[in-house]
Amino acid sequence: MHQASWDPVWESVFRSQEWGKYPPEFVVRFVARRWYRVSQRHEVRLLDLGSGPGACAWYLAREGFSVSAIDGSPTAIAQLNTRLATEGLCADGHVGDIVELPWADDTFDGVIDNAALYANPFAQARRIISEVHRVLKPGGHLLSANFSDRCWGNGLGREIEPGGFTDIAEGPFKDKGFSRFSTREQVQELYGAFRDVVVDSVAWTLGGERHVMELWVVECRKGEA
Repeated sequence: MHQASWDPVWESVFRSQEWGKYPPEFVVRFVARRWYRVSQRHEVRLLDLGSGPGACAWYLAREGFSVSAIDGSPTAIAQLNTRLATEGLCADGHVGDIVELPWADDTFDGVIDNAALYANPFAQARRIISEVHRVLKPGGHLLSANFSDRCWGNGLGREIEPGGFTDIAEGPFKDKGFSRFSTREQVQELYGAFRDVVVDSVAWTLGGERHVMELWVVECRKGEA
């Protein structure tokens, strides 16, 4: 039995506030570079991993791709389904744990993790990434974003493992359960089973430049069979 990768605190978050309506620019760029030239977009299968209310899934469905989404929060998946139905769109939404994905080997052309892995300890994140590798088709692409060790919040809570904290006292990670802030070396290790790993970063500031937020943005692909 695997430890659950989803913290129930997120059910409370999604019930209490609007969240994640639009995807970040790096997701749009990743999808555009890989699949915008495909003439039959419905033949491209994409997974929104740890989707929350499904900002990325909504965007992918709107662009005509075949979309699946998974999150542990029933509220989040219900919000996604409502939004899609309102706009005449559809996606295969699942309430479930991303440590055990309910799809067969070699299912997806691409997987998008818009900052879901960071909410898991490193060993758990490795198991999740192994599942992502399994469900990707040979040659399939992964985009994954992890908060870096330079983020506001790193060191401000109760340390569970190096770079991993709960009970963070202030900022965006307050009242969000466990948060892991990855070093560059940890990122390289996490995606070691993939080919053509490219790591970039996206940073912004909060509070009149008093605080820094940063994501490692990783693009890579599964090796050919």
